[in-house]
Amino acid sequence: MDIRLLYFDGCPHRTVAEERLRSALSRVGREGEEVRHVLVETPEEAERLGFIGSPTILVDGLDPFASGGEQPALACRVFSTPEGRAGSPTVDQLVEVLS
Repeated sequence: MDIRLLYFDGCPHRTVAEERLRSALSRVGREGEEVRHVLVETPEEAERLGFIGSPTILVDGLDPFASGGEQPALACRVFSTPEGRAGSPTVDQLVEVLS
């Protein structure tokens, strides 16, 4: 499984997303799985990587939380969660996409 955490420098939600991703990997029995961190620095990189905001989590090259209408941008990202809008998916949402 190829897991990447894309972010821009200074993203306030990167740490929470990483912690939740690690918790989710542990819950699905993949605690040793490598997570590649990818710093996105320019609009051109955002476009090339399909980066629609920070943080973006890609699983095998796909963004499981994209709805399809987002445009690439160096911006903070908002996720729909059962608790409302948040800067990171929940652990349960991550477990679902990693299972």
